[in-house]
This record gives sequence, C-alpha cells and structure tokens, in this order.
Amino acid sequence: MTIIDNEFVDIETDTGPMRTFVIRPAAPGKYPGIVFYSEIFQVTGPIRRTAALLAGHGYTVALPEVYHEYETPGVAYAYDQAGSDRGNYLKTHKPVAAYDSDARAAIDYLLARPDATGMIGAMGICMGGHLAFRAAVNPEVSGTVCFYATDIHSGKLGEGMHDDSLARAADIKGELFMAWGRQDPHVPAEGRMKVLARLTELNTRLNWHEVNGAHAFLRDEGIRYDPAHALNLITLALSFFHRRLGSGDLTAAAAGSSETRH
Repeated sequence: MTIIDNEFVDIETDTGPMRTFVIRPAAPGKYPGIVFYSEIFQVTGPIRRTAALLAGHGYTVALPEVYHEYETPGVAYAYDQAGSDRGNYLKTHKPVAAYDSDARAAIDYLLARPDATGMIGAMGICMGGHLAFRAAVNPEVSGTVCFYATDIHSGKLGEGMHDDSLARAADIKGELFMAWGRQDPHVPAEGRMKVLARLTELNTRLNWHEVNGAHAFLRDEGIRYDPAHALNLITLALSFFHRRLGSGDLTAAAAGSSETRH
C-alpha cells in the first residue's frame, strides 16, 4: 500500500489565492497530476477519501476550493439543505471565466512541481464533473473523468447561467470518461443524450458509462451511496488514468519507510 502525504498550497489565480489541497504518494519519484474538482460542497470528507484513493495508485492530486473568492480558506459545507443552498447559489454566481482561469492555474501548478511527469488529467464529481469537462479543453489534459456532471446539457453553470461548455467541447483533444446514474434527476435521459450526441458529432475519444444509480452514488456518505457501482466505476476510472497518464514511480520505496512488527 502506498503511503500518502497531505499538504495544501495557495495558488495564485486571476481572482485571488485559491486554497488547494494536495495528496500524493510519499514514495520519492515523479507522478502524473490530476486536478480533482469537488461537488458544490467544496472539499469534504468523501472528496478527500476519493482523492486519497487516486493518489495511492500513483498520482499527485490537487483539490482546489472552487469558491475560494467567496469563502475563508478551508471551508466545506455540510451535506444538508443549508450547504446545498449555499453551494448552488455560488455555482451560478461565480463567472465562468473565473472557473476557467482557476483550471489554468491548477494545471500550471501541477506541471511546475519538481515531482511532475508532465502528464495531466482532470476529474470531477457533480458540478465538479462539469468543471473537469471544461478543464479538458486545455491542451495539456490527456484524460478526464466526469462523474454525473451537472448542467453540461442545460448550460446553467456560472453567472447568468449560460455557459458554452457544449460548444467548447470541440476544443477537447484528450480522452473523456463519463459516468452517469440513470436515476439521477439532475441529468435526465434527454440531457445525457444531448451530451452524447454532441460528443459523437465531434468524434471525441469517449468512454460512456451508465448505471442504475442515483445522483451521488459515488459519495461514501448518505443514502444514495452505492458501494458496488462506486467500486466498479472507480476501478474503471483508475484503469483509464493508468492508460492515459501512466502511474509514475510507484516502484520507488518510500523514504525512511520500515515495517512495524507486533
């Protein structure tokens, strides 16, 4: 099992410093980078645990606070009505250009790290899936994983609720992995088919997965969690990242590591 280090950095963006949590293997060496976008609740326990799973398989994972302009660093919302209301309000209050400049800053940070291989991926969940989709238009992003990405079909991300994500899909040069719950009311069948039709029209390199699950089936907290679907799709997502990005120097021994005997 790979030991994981935790830290945070404040990345400078066009709209101010962005608190970004970084989880990486402790073993010395170079690793691909993944920008990992949270749900509307910012960096919660389930998001951290999913990021740790990715890092344990050989990635430096950067988790930016998506609402850094509006909240004190370190704030995460509870999975309750108040947290949902705050997250949904900011989702359509922050300008789309600010989301895009945040992505550019996070990618540049990962590329500049001395332990970087130069390979970059993106991943996101819920609203974060939409942000990962937009991050994929950056040419350095070789592979992107989107779990039940909201509002791509409706164009309601950001201030004014008229994003251009489907139009900008033409700029995606890497490969996409998109996973959906068929019982997700936030992205109904007609919404999913609209996204699929657009990506098919563009001949995008695409992996498309639908399961009989609700919104938030990946989140290991709450009644909608589906462990079987979560395990199966995370396994597929890891295989996707290994193929697209590699997995770095996992064979290197962790500095100072030793076995504890009982």
